[in-house]
Amino acid sequence: MADLEDHHPFSVEHTGPASGDLDTPEQPLPLDELTRAQALLAAQPVVEGHFDPPRDPDPEDLPPVRAAEAGAQLWSLRVGPGEDAAGVIGTLRRIDAIRALVAACPEDLRLAHTTAETAHAVNCGRTAVLLGPVSWSALAGSVAALRAYHALGVRAVNLTRFDGFGREAVREMNRLGLVVDLSGADPESVRRTLAVTRAPALLTRAEPAGLPDDVLGLLGGNGGVCMVPVTEDLSATADTLDRVRGLAGPHGVGLSRTTDPATGYAPLFAELLRRDWPAPDLVALAHGNATRTLREAEFLSRTTRLRRAA
Repeated sequence: MADLEDHHPFSVEHTGPASGDLDTPEQPLPLDELTRAQALLAAQPVVEGHFDPPRDPDPEDLPPVRAAEAGAQLWSLRVGPGEDAAGVIGTLRRIDAIRALVAACPEDLRLAHTTAETAHAVNCGRTAVLLGPVSWSALAGSVAALRAYHALGVRAVNLTRFDGFGREAVREMNRLGLVVDLSGADPESVRRTLAVTRAPALLTRAEPAGLPDDVLGLLGGNGGVCMVPVTEDLSATADTLDRVRGLAGPHGVGLSRTTDPATGYAPLFAELLRRDWPAPDLVALAHGNATRTLREAEFLSRTTRLRRAA
């Protein structure tokens, strides 16, 4: 006990400053924006709105290259030119090929059909693969095709024009729990679709420059999400995100795919931190908004079926 008292840090034998000039504890240096961005993304991985899987995957290059911060991805089922005129057979082949590719990478990828399965995959250290969107041409004007794709695990369909069949298809997608993807649709088709759908819509590969302010406002009112591609020009990408967030609201903006997976999303998030984006908005941008959209589509489908059963 005497020994402990003899070595008290503030005893007269201490070799620090004179009595009355006690050391002030050093304050930790504030973290720079890039470090903060990296920490946020490590805890809140990104849901990417659009990923083009390889057409003919090379076993030497599996799994496909992706940003380290990607926790989940929507894998496009668009059929390439010449693969199939109607798109149906080509789309079925794409689904089959993606399933085989995911099965070949069990330590990196996991197929997910629901938001619960997506969260479980991320918690297990895998990237969740969500099937979709399917091309509009791959429906061949049939709601039966919609139901078949849903049964195969597809979770999004790309609606590019709104006509009589489009109205019927949107209602069936709401019933099934398929998300309406409005990427590539003209502004009037977006307006008409948002007036019909009861579930939030997505633009998995948005081109916000082509969307008028009122359309982005309607998307925000619908609870939908405009998923912006991340280009190498981070300042331009951040400007686009600022515009979408200002018009659709913090709940209406998400991310598509970065053109530089090796760099990842941290530099962009650092830029947004410098622009005073609050942490909750960055979490929503990373995955919260896209996950909410998928979850609400699932919930609407369940409640609709329960009402009909009752």
